[in-house]
Amino acid sequence: MNPNNPNITAIIVAAGSSKRMADNLPPGILPDDSQPNSSKKEYRTLPGSDSTVLGSAVMAFAASKRINKIIIVIPQGHEDIARTSLPANLPANKEIIFVNGGPSRQASVYNALCWLEKNQPQEQAKKQAAVLIHDGERPWIKPELIEKIIDAVILHRAVIPFLPVTDTPKEIDFSSSDKTHSTGSQSPGFIIRHLKRSQLGLAQTPQAFIFPDILKAHKMARENNFYEYTDDAEVWGEFIGKVTVIPGCTENKKITFPEDLL
Repeated sequence: MNPNNPNITAIIVAAGSSKRMADNLPPGILPDDSQPNSSKKEYRTLPGSDSTVLGSAVMAFAASKRINKIIIVIPQGHEDIARTSLPANLPANKEIIFVNGGPSRQASVYNALCWLEKNQPQEQAKKQAAVLIHDGERPWIKPELIEKIIDAVILHRAVIPFLPVTDTPKEIDFSSSDKTHSTGSQSPGFIIRHLKRSQLGLAQTPQAFIFPDILKAHKMARENNFYEYTDDAEVWGEFIGKVTVIPGCTENKKITFPEDLL
């Protein structure tokens, strides 16, 4: 890939149902049913801001001069509300495309990759392109991290931001949780392995990959339909090879529950 003229697309995945958000709504946190899709976190306005969760994420990628187009993956029928969730001041030279998602995150990313394969201009398709795949519920992504990810994917072909864990992790067996202690209380599970904290960390997004290979990996993952991959680094690692990690950002949090918006 030419580092001075990269062919880079951002894919922002916002096709989920926000079920965990909807199931945990305390009174007063989110609007009532008078607001369409009020429980879908990506359309919520960030506290202290006039931007939505989705709009803030999209704006961070639109600010990069090296990103040519932004594909936003949404539930079917959501294009109108998703479009109104975007900032009015998006750069006019950025191509924004909406693609329908699938029944899982893996399927939604695959739909976006297939759209890109089908719709890339032939002269661009001949170049070695890259994609940045980002969770739409991570609105606090910094442009500086996006640029570092782009630099790294040009060098390494597959890269993710990574945060070291600060607590000591344990692997737990919950299969015996139906048994009771002598006190009569139910067991929550047992530690079966003490993991090395220095070798573990948390994956963030955007995760970036050379386009032809991540498309190939996702096609192969679809054939492995008995297993659902939870992020794209896992798909790449299963079918292509090693993934490079660079330091992530503690502010790049993922919104899952209502309190994450506070």
